[in-house]
Amino acid sequence: MIISIASGKGGTGKTTVATNLAFAMGSGVQLLDCDVEEPNAHLFIRPVFEYTQTVTTPVPEIDMDKCTLCGKCGEICQFKAIVVVGETVLPFEELCHSCGGCMAVCPEKAITEKGREMGIIQKGHRNGIEFVHGKLRVGEAMSPPLIKEVLACADAQQVTIIDAPPGTSCPVIESMKPADFVLLVTEPTPFGLHDLKLAVGAVRILDIPCGLVINRSDLGDGKVKDYAAEVNLPILLEIPFDRKIAEAYARGASIVDVMPEWKARFLKLYEKIEGLVN
Repeated sequence: MIISIASGKGGTGKTTVATNLAFAMGSGVQLLDCDVEEPNAHLFIRPVFEYTQTVTTPVPEIDMDKCTLCGKCGEICQFKAIVVVGETVLPFEELCHSCGGCMAVCPEKAITEKGREMGIIQKGHRNGIEFVHGKLRVGEAMSPPLIKEVLACADAQQVTIIDAPPGTSCPVIESMKPADFVLLVTEPTPFGLHDLKLAVGAVRILDIPCGLVINRSDLGDGKVKDYAAEVNLPILLEIPFDRKIAEAYARGASIVDVMPEWKARFLKLYEKIEGLVN
């Protein structure tokens, strides 16, 4: 089973839920941190890394000896990543989505592909938990190609937990698409409710079963619960605003280690997810 843990906004406790669910389940679980722009799950898992791979994406390379400046490459590119200017062809690699269209339409076969570095992925483990995360190259604008490489490490023989990026943009959608279940994390505040509605809309478009975790559940008001009831979104776990939990997070410790009674609650969360999927 693949569980994607997402949120409409940052800071709701998404990584807290992902890492503690992994710790509660123990062995036979895999955690993929797809928040490649600012990965932080490793600060809690503290894995022993044993593998690092550089990830590249294909971008066009022009052979000006063959090019006739016909402009067909620029016409097909919807992202304006390649244009004919005067007597030369300018590829803008940062805008390229690696579709290969320019290479396909070039009548002179003057366009080939080269690799542009996107970032790295690292694999490691700790206490039976397999861990993979990506780190986007500083200054890189597009994270989905790197996220795809992280997701390619998913093992069908294990329960895979995906720590998705915050928000509802392309990186989040990429992290949700392979999931059997999306677990949304929110907080009972006006900002939390607003962005939860966006996240629910995205998940419903993808037609993936979903449930809700409310973090800091004893703060704010009851509007998040009212909304969940209105749209038939099951609340699977509530985490209170507890000083011990906050202190554990600040130290990079897990809730299930500091407060052992929470292990059963996170295991119950997984059982509820199994029931909704099945």
